[in-house]
Amino acid sequence: MSSGNSKSLSTSFAKQLALACTGLFLFAICFLPLSAFSESKKDLEKKKQQIHKDIEYTNKLLSQTRKSKTASLSQLLTLNKQISYRSELIGTIHSEISNVDGQINYTNAQIDSILHRMDEIKRHYADLLYFAYKNQGAFSKLSFIFSASDFNQAYQRLKYLQQLSAYRIHQRDLIRELADSLSKKKGLLTGVKKDKTVLLTVQQKEKNNLSKEKQEQVAMVNTLASKEKKLKSDLKDKQKLEARLNRLIENAIRKEIEAAQLAARKRSASTLTASANTKKTKVESTPYILSATPESMRLSDAFENNKGLLPWPVEQGFISSSYGRHGHPIWKDVVVNNSGVDINSSKGAKVRSVFEGKVSKVIVIMNKYAVIVQHGEYFTVYSNLQDVSVKSGDVISTKQVIGTVQTDDEGKSEVHLEIWKGSNKMDPEGWITARR
Repeated sequence: MSSGNSKSLSTSFAKQLALACTGLFLFAICFLPLSAFSESKKDLEKKKQQIHKDIEYTNKLLSQTRKSKTASLSQLLTLNKQISYRSELIGTIHSEISNVDGQINYTNAQIDSILHRMDEIKRHYADLLYFAYKNQGAFSKLSFIFSASDFNQAYQRLKYLQQLSAYRIHQRDLIRELADSLSKKKGLLTGVKKDKTVLLTVQQKEKNNLSKEKQEQVAMVNTLASKEKKLKSDLKDKQKLEARLNRLIENAIRKEIEAAQLAARKRSASTLTASANTKKTKVESTPYILSATPESMRLSDAFENNKGLLPWPVEQGFISSSYGRHGHPIWKDVVVNNSGVDINSSKGAKVRSVFEGKVSKVIVIMNKYAVIVQHGEYFTVYSNLQDVSVKSGDVISTKQVIGTVQTDDEGKSEVHLEIWKGSNKMDPEGWITARR
């Protein structure tokens, strides 16, 4: 065989090996993970399930208040919350649909990529078959080997032939694997598109429900507006009662602080003069006086370390009125100043202590109860109870039942929760666990 033919044959083999390397690289990058989509889908599904539970609960509360057959502020607050949940649910479904659209686009891109790679590999395979056909004779292969310039080159050419034969088999198997993968991807795409159809149907249903709830909201606001004079009068009476209760709570906590100060003076009387003792008492911080003993200090530290993790005072409910000064949900000219948070719950709901401690005082006012529990330098207050199951001095545990929530004539069952650090009021929302 001439040196020119030998070079041509060698070049052909080199090209086939280059094609083989290209085919392997294409296959290596063919498949990418869908972990980002699956993780997002799991989170969205979990969030959606929780919102469904919240909507079911507000539906239950609305059913209880609707028994009075007259529109009430409590009904409106609950309906407002349900509308908020419904809007959040629709937003979550929209995110799911966007997620599915991303999966569809991603899968379509994978299918296109697989088809393109299949075409490339099929062309490579066809070239291999054509080359094998042209050089199928034993003489051609032997000529290619024996035309080598030395033994080392001859050995290398033999290895080329072996690799080329193995790669031809590999290419055939690769095409089959790609065809199988393509079939699976198309099946996945069909399933994802069905998921999108279901989600779109559910989303439209929830939008219809939201539209009905908003219509009911408008009708309820109009009805309540016609009773504005009476409702505002009732609100003033309620605020007066709350102010009276606040004074009793403040007095009770102040007495606890004074008692702690007196105990602190007695402890220091053996080592300090009366004047020095008085001076020290004045500069002491009020909360720390309440944590003078190891047990009270332990409770204070434990309570503080559980900020944001405390359980709710009822098993189920939603915050109907937040802490501090804010506008009234209906009358913009009315300002509400809340010393804690109001939590709307169901009739007969049991009220629980959010942390271990000692019952400091039980207050009764207008046939309603309030319980003050001390946790070292912290106090929690639970009011609007129709009955209590604890008394002053009782040592109680976390989530221990202390009473039952009061239900008014409109069917509203609402517990009021306050958290104090010494004589300072705090926002309970920053202390109890988030809704989700």
